[in-house]
Amino acid sequence: MKGQSSAETRSAILDLIRSSGSVSRSELAVLSGLTEATISKIVKTLLDQELVIEAGFADSTGGKRPVLLTLNTKARYAIGVSLDARSINYVVSDMSGHAVHHLETEGFGHTTPPLVIKRMAGDIAKLVKRSKLAPGEVVGIGVAAAGRLDASGGVLRRSRVASDWEDFAIEAALHDATGMRVALDNDGNCAALGEFWSQRLPADHDFAVVYMATGIGCGLVIDGGLYRGASGNVGEIGHMTVDLNGPECFCGRRGCLETLAAPAAVVARARANEKLAAALGLEENTAEDDVRADFALIARAAAEGDAGSVALLTESAEYLATAVVSMANLLDLDTVYLGGPGFADAGELYAGTLRRALENGAFMRAVHPVEVRMSSVGAETSALGAASLMLHSHLTPFRAGRG
Repeated sequence: MKGQSSAETRSAILDLIRSSGSVSRSELAVLSGLTEATISKIVKTLLDQELVIEAGFADSTGGKRPVLLTLNTKARYAIGVSLDARSINYVVSDMSGHAVHHLETEGFGHTTPPLVIKRMAGDIAKLVKRSKLAPGEVVGIGVAAAGRLDASGGVLRRSRVASDWEDFAIEAALHDATGMRVALDNDGNCAALGEFWSQRLPADHDFAVVYMATGIGCGLVIDGGLYRGASGNVGEIGHMTVDLNGPECFCGRRGCLETLAAPAAVVARARANEKLAAALGLEENTAEDDVRADFALIARAAAEGDAGSVALLTESAEYLATAVVSMANLLDLDTVYLGGPGFADAGELYAGTLRRALENGAFMRAVHPVEVRMSSVGAETSALGAASLMLHSHLTPFRAGRG
């Protein structure tokens, strides 16, 4: 940790305590490479700030039993919001990245952004009051949404079609409406941070989260922070080409993963199959919420053994596996998590297909396996990840830069 400022060093020690669960001062010295005197000074500051607490004793190794330190999970809280046309989900997360309160309201639909922001501010105020939190206990609001970010990171650029949300400054508008710090990110990035915080993963555990809702995205955690790229838009796995002769994508290319494997593509193929569409009760429509509902029908039918549904999802999973193997080879990953509503009912089918593809096609398979795991965060992946986004930037700012 040489060369870091005192604030960065303090933040790094807090992160070590977070990921360790419980750890002694002497263990922190070994893990960090700092002297025990320096560690004692930093720990005193963290104790004074009530960010960590002393929690029992470790086993003696011949002398005085070491005091164990752990994160004070009730010291600070963050609010996470998953912004979606179908529903808006809110969570209050403690410092461990676990939800302590939850609220779900109707989505933004066709309502104009200023009116939605006003409603969100009211919902957040109710949630804070219901949670009995003092203003100083809430570090801010994280917002997860689908789409691309502009270079500043505060404006969402919708990826499929232009809408009222195109170029709307969500961060600034919600900050003005609530008076709180606000950070916006795409749902894939938020899902990755949610996994990192809720599982107390160590900073040296690099991994990817493939996030599937209507489309497919990906978040990457490298060296304990989100890998963002030039504009915060790393992880567009949905626009990796998996078939040079495939259908045209809205991005201007052909054969992108989204056009062949995303729920919208699966549903379109199911609707085109008259017999399957009739059996499942699928209707001809294109609304995003209908796509999600129909994909859930297909996934549940596949889980019950419907051959047509199994074939559709297997094809989707094989295309996804092609992209994930390439990503694992490029980044030398050893773990890939699957998260998001798209995996809720058919996650194990996708996971099994990916595992087989990686066992046979990962370049480093003779050196180390690439594990595929279902996200542990559950249905609140995006909202809880958004709260983790704010915890990450507040408590470990040395890892949370946009670039």
